[in-house]
Amino acid sequence: MSDGRAWEGNIKARLYERVREHGFDSLTAFAEARPAVPLHLLAEELGKDDVAGVQVLSGLLAEAERRKQVTRFVRDVFARLWSESVPDGWPAMMDDDARFAIAEALGCWTAYTPETHKEHVKQARAALRASPPPPGWRPLSPDDELLLTLLPDEEV
Repeated sequence: MSDGRAWEGNIKARLYERVREHGFDSLTAFAEARPAVPLHLLAEELGKDDVAGVQVLSGLLAEAERRKQVTRFVRDVFARLWSESVPDGWPAMMDDDARFAIAEALGCWTAYTPETHKEHVKQARAALRASPPPPGWRPLSPDDELLLTLLPDEEV
């Protein structure tokens, strides 16, 4: 976690300088090389003391908007949040802890979703609750078959 220095200086320049230092031309390429890794861990890898997860999220969204791949971004964020909140996959037993972990992942996913895609995410959440995936399901990338079914690659 950043100690506050993440908000000093030219944030975008620092972020992209770090991405290039890791051998990538874009933040998306850097993130795609680390599928399902939570945003805060991507930020730590780029700069433990001066890069924040929300900066990585913002940069990934900006790149997705330029490439017209926001739906893919939304699925990618889901996979990253899911691996953090529900690391063992969809629970076999739905106890209070499991319900909380799922609610945390889905709530953050909704919060991190651009307005243009919120209704699609709401429908995807409802579909997951109505017809839960098999125990252990854990999307490892935005190309997960179930995620693609819930949020196909048509831009909003």
